[in-house]
Amino acid sequence: MAIFSVYVVNKAGGLIYQLDHYAPRSDTEKTFSFPLDLVLRPRDERVVVAFGQRDGIRVGHAVLAINGAEVNGRLTADGKDVLEFLSNPANYPVSIRFGRHRLSSNEKLMLASMFHSLFAIGSQLSPEVGSSGIEMLETDTFKLHCFQTLTVLNFRCELFDQNLKLALEVAEKAGPFGPGS
Repeated sequence: MAIFSVYVVNKAGGLIYQLDHYAPRSDTEKTFSFPLDLVLRPRDERVVVAFGQRDGIRVGHAVLAINGAEVNGRLTADGKDVLEFLSNPANYPVSIRFGRHRLSSNEKLMLASMFHSLFAIGSQLSPEVGSSGIEMLETDTFKLHCFQTLTVLNFRCELFDQNLKLALEVAEKAGPFGPGS
């Protein structure tokens, strides 16, 4: 397993540290003819695939480049709207590169505070007395682990490596000033 991201969140749900350790992006570039057989929609200042999947292009992938020129949000390199450009049959055939977009700082803050809220709700709604809340959230593409330290900081990480988990447990037992403090 590999570590993709580490989030350190304080007791109030504020993000105080975040580290990304991504593997190289897996982008997919295809040449299309008119009409485009994917449904594209604007979302969060990006153009993303809303419906249709083919050749490694999935729902949620963003348009990253058109004809080799990087796309900046919803605009092409020369300042044209991506959706208007792709709706014009004169621009075809067109080569489009799709892939997952990087999260902005604001999106990382929102994700950390949202997960903290779910963690707090889970702790309070649990029928078990003294429940520590969410320990792991597992989907078909990642595992999200939550570790609570003695200093009440929450470590959250996707695809946490077992060796790092053991190292964190040893560090917690050692205390803030090392063994014997």
